[in-house]
Amino acid sequence: MNHTIVEGRENLPLEDVVRLLKTTYWAKNRTPEQIETSMRHSACYGVRLEDGRLVGFARVITDRATTYYLCDVVIDEALRGQGLGTALVAHIVALPEYAGLRGLLLTRDAHDLYRKFGYEPLNGRAMAKNPNR
Repeated sequence: MNHTIVEGRENLPLEDVVRLLKTTYWAKNRTPEQIETSMRHSACYGVRLEDGRLVGFARVITDRATTYYLCDVVIDEALRGQGLGTALVAHIVALPEYAGLRGLLLTRDAHDLYRKFGYEPLNGRAMAKNPNR
């Protein structure tokens, strides 16, 4: 499938990112304002098809010295299993700004995808604080 990896939030229409994230279990309740704010404070990446449709999104939060956090990785449900997620993650992890940094992510699915890039389960060490508790 012919696609382009797009960098920079200015190249990723908010409406398209909201549409993609609303299909996920982790971001379906975020408001467009929350999504826009999260994009403004992250490095953002997308997958665009030849026809111009944005069909994938991911963002990275980093201190640029020791660690980056890969988050909100999503591919349009109708196009999953066609290598677009692999292409998106491959592009991100190959960027020089993340070379030598520890990569973190939290997910309960797609573990096989992330293992291709050296991510491994943390044996129960990952923790999260829910802001609503």
